[in-house]
Amino acid sequence: MLIRLVSQNVAAGNFIQYRYASSRIKNVKDVNYQYLQRSKVPTMHFQKSLPRLPIPDLLKTEGRYLNALRPLLSDVDYEKAVLTMKDFVANEGKKLQEQLIAKDKNNKHTSYICDYWFDLYLRDRAALPINYNPLLVFQNDTRLEYNNQLIRATNLLTSAVRFMLSLREQILEPEVYHLQPKKSDTPLFRTVTGLLPESLSWYGAYLFKAFPLDMSQFIGLFSATRIPQLNKDKIFRDPTSKHVLVQKSGNFYIFDVLDADGNLLSPTELLGNLTQIVNDNTPTAEYPLGVLTCQNRDEWAKQRIHLEETGNGEALKKIDSAIFNLVLDDESINDNKHKILSEFLHADGTNRWFDKSFSLIVTKDGVSGINFEHSWGDGVAVLRFFQDIYKETTTKPFIHPDSKPSNTNNTVSKLDFKLDDKSKEFVNKARKEYEDWCNSLSIDYILYEELTKEACKKFKVSPDCIMQLGFQAAYHLLHGKYVGTYESCSTSAFKHGRTETMRPCTDRTKAFCDGLHSNKCSKEELRAIMQECSTYHSQLVKEAAMGEGFDRHMFALMKIAEENNLPRPKLYDSYEYKFLNKSILSTSTLSSPNVLAGGFGPVAKEGFGIGYSAFADKLGAAVTSYGAHNDSRQFVEALHKSFIDITKILSG
Repeated sequence: MLIRLVSQNVAAGNFIQYRYASSRIKNVKDVNYQYLQRSKVPTMHFQKSLPRLPIPDLLKTEGRYLNALRPLLSDVDYEKAVLTMKDFVANEGKKLQEQLIAKDKNNKHTSYICDYWFDLYLRDRAALPINYNPLLVFQNDTRLEYNNQLIRATNLLTSAVRFMLSLREQILEPEVYHLQPKKSDTPLFRTVTGLLPESLSWYGAYLFKAFPLDMSQFIGLFSATRIPQLNKDKIFRDPTSKHVLVQKSGNFYIFDVLDADGNLLSPTELLGNLTQIVNDNTPTAEYPLGVLTCQNRDEWAKQRIHLEETGNGEALKKIDSAIFNLVLDDESINDNKHKILSEFLHADGTNRWFDKSFSLIVTKDGVSGINFEHSWGDGVAVLRFFQDIYKETTTKPFIHPDSKPSNTNNTVSKLDFKLDDKSKEFVNKARKEYEDWCNSLSIDYILYEELTKEACKKFKVSPDCIMQLGFQAAYHLLHGKYVGTYESCSTSAFKHGRTETMRPCTDRTKAFCDGLHSNKCSKEELRAIMQECSTYHSQLVKEAAMGEGFDRHMFALMKIAEENNLPRPKLYDSYEYKFLNKSILSTSTLSSPNVLAGGFGPVAKEGFGIGYSAFADKLGAAVTSYGAHNDSRQFVEALHKSFIDITKILSG
C-alpha cells in the first residue's frame, strides 16, 4: 500500500504503479518456479466493475441501532435512547446523510468508509501489539521432519515470495466467493470472465453465481511498514524492494531474495542465507530495538526521530522497505497451547517489529504463524496469503531434510545501530513497561469436541450463531447481564469494503440465556428460541456482509459532521451509544482447517478478546482479558458449561 493509498486513492492506479516496479524483470529463469500462481484471469480484473458499498437508508439504520440496544438497556434507558435517535434522524442525521451521499457520489473510485477507516487506525495512539495486531498460527506439517525451524522457515519464505511475485505481475488468482463451486470454480468460468472487459467482468461472474472480492488490500501485504508519527502514523511502501528482514535473538539481518534481474533465488540459495543467520554466534541483543514498537505511538514516534537523528536512518529504512519480516525465535512451544497464544500474540517484544505489515514467525521447534499490523487491511487478504503458502509448503515444499544450503548469492548483512545513552534508556524503559503489560494479560482457550460445525448444520442451526450464543450465555452466567458485543464481518464483496459490525447480542439471545439460567423454560421451548436466534443471527450476518449494518454508517455520519466543522450530535455522547460501542465481548472468526490458532487482545480493559472457529471436529476459541478485571480461565469454564447446555438442548 503506497503512502498515497492511506489518504485518498486506493484505486487500481496504485496497483499499476506497484506492478510497474516489477515489470522490468529481465531474463526470467524457470517461470514455473518464479510464481506461485499463473492465473489466466488478471489479479485486478474484476476490480473496476465491483459494486460500490451502499450507504444504508437512515430509517433502517435507526431501526437496526435500536434493535441492538434493546437487550442491553432497561426500559427507561431504552425509551430515552429511542427519543434521542429519533431526534437525530429528524434533524442533524437527515442533513449529514445528504452530505455523506453527495461525498460518496464524488468519490466513486472508493467506498464511503475506506478513508475514514484508514484514518481511524492511523490516528489511534494505542500500542499495536495486543491492542490491534492479531495472530494466526499454521497447523504443523504432518511430516515431523519438515517442522525443523530452518526447513520450515525456508519453505515459508520461498512460497511467500512466489506469492508476492504473482501479485506483482498480476497473475495471482483473483479472490472469488463461489456460491456453487461445482458450476463456477471451473476453467469455463475463468475463460468467460477473463474474456470480458474489466468494466463488465463482475457481471459475468455474477451469472455464474460467483462473487469476486475486493483485491485492493493485497498490495498492502508486502514491502510495507506503519511508521509512527505524532498524532497520525503513515504507511510506507517500497514496491521495488528485493530484500527480506530476519530477526533472531533481538538482532536484525537482511538479504536479497531477488537477484539483479528480479528473479527469486533458488531454494538452496535461500536456505544458504538463512543457515548463515541461524549459525551466526552474535549474542542476544543487549538493547533490542524491536521492543520500541510495543509502545504508545506518539512515544515511539519521538524515539524514532531521535534514532534517525543519531545516525540510524538508513538501518531503519532497510527495515521499513523489507518485503516482510521473518522472525526466528529461540523459544520452543512443545505443544503448549497457552504458549502458542502468548508467543504469537505478543512475546516479550525483543525479537519483534510490530510495525511491519506482517511478520512470519517460526519457533525453535518449527511452529509457525503470522502476526500482522491491521491498519492496511483485514482478514480476507491475510487469510488468502496464509492458506496459499500453507498449502504449498505442506504439499510441494522446495526444501527437504536432505537439502544442502548453497553459498551462491549469499548477501546476508547484519543491521548495526548506533545507540547513545538516551536510546538505551528508551529500550530499557519500553522493555520493563511491556513486560508489566504482558503479565497483566490473561489468556486461555477452549477446544470443545462434543459439537462440530457439521453437527450444527445437521441440527439446522448456524455454527456461528451457536458459538456466539455460547459467548452470551457464558458472560450472563458469570455476570448476570448483557453487554456490547462486536462480531467483525467483511464487506470485501464491495469495492474498497473493509468490515461491518454484526451485533450478536439480540433480544432472542437474551430470551435464550434468561430462560436457560432461570430454569423457567423447557428444553423444547429453549430449542425453539435457539432456532429463532439462528434465523435472526443469519439475517444480521447477511445484512452486515451486504453493507446493510448500522455501525459504519453512524460512524461515517459522525465523521461528516467533524470534517465540516458542524456541532457534534448529542447522540454520539449519549450513555447508550457509548455503552453499545464499549466492546466488552469483541469477537472475530477466521475459520480454516489450516489454522491451528487465531486471536487478539481485548478491545476494552474490562472486556474479552475472543478469536474463534467452528472446525470439522470441534469448536475452538482463544480468549484474552486483563487479569485486573477478568479471568479468561473462568470465562472458558463458563463457556464450556454453556456449550454442554447447548449440546443437550440440540440433541434432546
